[in-house]
Amino acid sequence: MIYETDESLRRLVLRDALSGSGVDLNFEAPTKDWASRRSVPTVNLYLYDVREDVDRREVQPEEIRDEHGRVTARRPPPRRYRLSYLVSAWTQRPEDEHRLLAALLACFLQSEVLDTDVLAEPLAAQPHRVELKVAHPAAKDRALADVWTALGGELKPALDLVVNLPFDAQRVQDAGPPVLEPLELRVHRSEPARAPAPPLPPPVPPDALPPEPEPEPARPRSAPEVVSKRRWWRT
Repeated sequence: MIYETDESLRRLVLRDALSGSGVDLNFEAPTKDWASRRSVPTVNLYLYDVREDVDRREVQPEEIRDEHGRVTARRPPPRRYRLSYLVSAWTQRPEDEHRLLAALLACFLQSEVLDTDVLAEPLAAQPHRVELKVAHPAAKDRALADVWTALGGELKPALDLVVNLPFDAQRVQDAGPPVLEPLELRVHRSEPARAPAPPLPPPVPPDALPPEPEPEPARPRSAPEVVSKRRWWRT
């Protein structure tokens, strides 16, 4: 998507800011060596940072359906990225550079969304917007002065252009087979779990059993005692 974004910005700038002016447009790093080789008025769009817009990350997957309306696959939504460009003008006079910067600022402020007629493929074919922000306050960890220092050049007026666009990784996950049977609710009565029975003791070998006691001799039975009963009569 980065090359397509460069081409879209090229079309936009040539159409609305540099139409018929004879000013060159390139995307090289504006180093000292590059500036020394420049021979014509030039507008430079240097891509110096690419970051994901994590605040706008979506998690709901998109459903892919067949001709019968059944879900056959799912794919994660595209993530959005911020492409930051350092926009500068290079001429022999500062007045001409300021006029070019004013024309570029007016070009980028016309719309916060890139028109479909300047979008390159496949940006033009996707349904999401490609947004523009220009000259917004820079983040604390991304100052333009640091960019010029990293390039080895002198600080000069420039525009901070941020393009916010989606990037689809084309990841697709197959969906499971459709459910054709109606939903049934069945209730089963569950019994409480019983404690497991204690294990049986190991068998005792015959030679380890104690000897059986001998039976006691039978005792002779004695004659039953006869108790006489007398009746007493009152006279």
